[in-house]
Amino acid sequence: MNIEYSLFTDCGNREVNEDSIAFAEKNGTYCFVLCDGLGGHGKGDLASKFVTEFVIEYFKFSRNADTFFADVLDKAQNGLLVEQKRIGARFEMKTTATVLVICGNKYRYAHIGDSRVYCFKKGKVHERTIDHSVPQMLVMAGDIKEKHIRRHPDRNKLLRVMGVEWENNKYEVSDVGELHNGDALLMCTDGFWEPVTEKEMCKALKKTENSDAWLAHMVETARKNSEGTDMDNFSAIAIVYKG
Repeated sequence: MNIEYSLFTDCGNREVNEDSIAFAEKNGTYCFVLCDGLGGHGKGDLASKFVTEFVIEYFKFSRNADTFFADVLDKAQNGLLVEQKRIGARFEMKTTATVLVICGNKYRYAHIGDSRVYCFKKGKVHERTIDHSVPQMLVMAGDIKEKHIRRHPDRNKLLRVMGVEWENNKYEVSDVGELHNGDALLMCTDGFWEPVTEKEMCKALKKTENSDAWLAHMVETARKNSEGTDMDNFSAIAIVYKG
């Protein structure tokens, strides 16, 4: 196996954990899914669980990564809208979504909302997804700096999520990337990346030798930096490539 991976989810100080994470492996190809249900709309836990399970099942029956990414979130979105109607929650059940597939040393991901995928190379952030949120748009417009996203008053205002009618695709799919020995990937909800800065993620990665230790170090940092706050659900999937 060329990768080490570790998964973590916790409700924080909330009564319900609306995050959902999962992974599956098929013929040496790995699929990881992480979703964050929107609590303000109700039934966020049902939405994240539905999308996570749908994506994993769809992966198990897909022929290859290309056909999988072509329509997996479209079909998950359609299924979620049907489920909303079935249980009488048409204006509820909304969620973010991140999906990552690794085959050999190739990786590709899709995302919608403000749950993130990071790629680290040589101990530094090489790339990350762009949040579909109000603060992120303000950053892109040059009105605020990147570091101000974490504490912005409109931090939780999302512009794109699953569970809302789409006129066209609202998610984004990355190009295919290559992994080399020591490279790492991190999928995480906003409850995780908000209290753990990119600098702290990199520092933890450099100090540890495997995915378990890296993730455990970041979880400890998240808890420490969230002391005295109403800590949100926080979840992450940490992956380290061993070429």
